[in-house]
Amino acid sequence: MDCIKIGGTVLHYRQRAAAKGAATIVFINSLGTDFRIWDAVIAALDTDMGILVYDKRGHGLSSLGETPYSVADHSGDLAGLMDALDLSNAIICGLSVGGQVAQQLYFDRPNLVAGLVLCDTAAKIGEPDFWSARIETITRDGLGSVTDGIMERWFSTRFRTSGDPLYAVSRAMFERQPVEGYLATCAAIAGFDRRADTASIAVPTSVLVGSEDGATPPDLVGAFADAIPGSDFQIIDGAGHLPCIETPQPVASTIAALAARITKKEHAQ
Repeated sequence: MDCIKIGGTVLHYRQRAAAKGAATIVFINSLGTDFRIWDAVIAALDTDMGILVYDKRGHGLSSLGETPYSVADHSGDLAGLMDALDLSNAIICGLSVGGQVAQQLYFDRPNLVAGLVLCDTAAKIGEPDFWSARIETITRDGLGSVTDGIMERWFSTRFRTSGDPLYAVSRAMFERQPVEGYLATCAAIAGFDRRADTASIAVPTSVLVGSEDGATPPDLVGAFADAIPGSDFQIIDGAGHLPCIETPQPVASTIAALAARITKKEHAQ
């Protein structure tokens, strides 16, 4: 297992070096998941591409770090990890809160970001009262008390009723996340609002959302995409909030297309 201490937080990560001239993709997982959510997407990408996946603080095998969190704390962890691995000018692919971390990284450290793939995310997700209620419920009753509702937001009805063992594994992944890290990241999402800055995003950007996303619905994500100059927007038919698990091929295709677009632009300069 690869791990590194960034500040006072130990991050668990996995890296594959890029072949000469190939892009590096950095993946940021969503609330309540670990970096395994990207496995099928990575398997569908060209093996020349560089890959970096990691568990956010308070998730997976990474340490808790100091709570409460902000999205800027998560972004600082990723910037420190990329610096330590001598990575820059990468395509940053983030899902849900991972997409917010990607936005923050762009605003804080634009030298690290060649392009953005923003999945099922927005510049603001939900209202503080919504997140406060979730924090209160889980603090009182545990993660298992909200699993069914979360799964309805994460996955399409078809996937949840298909008998696919991947659904059972996804439920288990959620319920086994560190509760304190989950709650601290809920608070980070509640405090994040970069709507005033969205129009300043000036790198090639693709925005994706599942048609059955119950957490960040297509209308919300589409409006977010509209505010990013020159961005591409795609609705993935039949997917919920985690298309990287449910429908990985369209996600991989979008990443590959953005990488090709950036490479073409670089060669033209």
